[in-house]
Amino acid sequence: MTGYSRSPKLLKGAIVAFRPPVPLPVVIPFQFNPESMSRSVEMRAAEGEGGTQSARLSGPPSETYKVETVLDAADDLETADSIVAETGLHPRLAALETLLYPQSATVIANAIMMNIGTIEILPVKSPFCIFIWGKTRILPVKLSALSITEEAYDPNLNPIRAKVGMDLNVLSYADLRVSHPGYAMFMAHQVVKESMALIGQANSLGAVLGGDVSIL
Repeated sequence: MTGYSRSPKLLKGAIVAFRPPVPLPVVIPFQFNPESMSRSVEMRAAEGEGGTQSARLSGPPSETYKVETVLDAADDLETADSIVAETGLHPRLAALETLLYPQSATVIANAIMMNIGTIEILPVKSPFCIFIWGKTRILPVKLSALSITEEAYDPNLNPIRAKVGMDLNVLSYADLRVSHPGYAMFMAHQVVKESMALIGQANSLGAVLGGDVSIL
């Protein structure tokens, strides 16, 4: 017998999307968690605060995640999964891609309204998405871009292996109304981050420079 039977259960990252008026979420778990993830955090300074001294913060920083995950149909094909055998990775890719599409029913309805003389048609709202990466990172995000590299195909040219890169812009309380569920979600995320910062910080300058040190 090989392996360690009592190894911890690995949590899966996921994208969860809500598309009104349908109340049920669309849950898209990562088949394999990405091995790495890049983040950029940019200060949101108040207008006119370009100096090098004490810049004023107009809100939380702008934060972007870049995630690349792998999709592979090999295991499903080995177990003779009929859906994967027929369509490959098309359903999994479509679940992500359609988050960037307005729903076809809405497009058709808007076209009908325009034809009967409706003057103004409002742009379709994108789904409200949540990025889940462990218990301490549950974030409201906007999926702004996908990059898909299909690497292998079955005999019917269905993709059976692909790399998917996602650009996720974090939505903070600076981007959302107080009544929006993402507002409270981001506030909770910031509180968790502040708590983590307290755990990791040194108690005094002496812990860094040695002895009793005063800068100010």
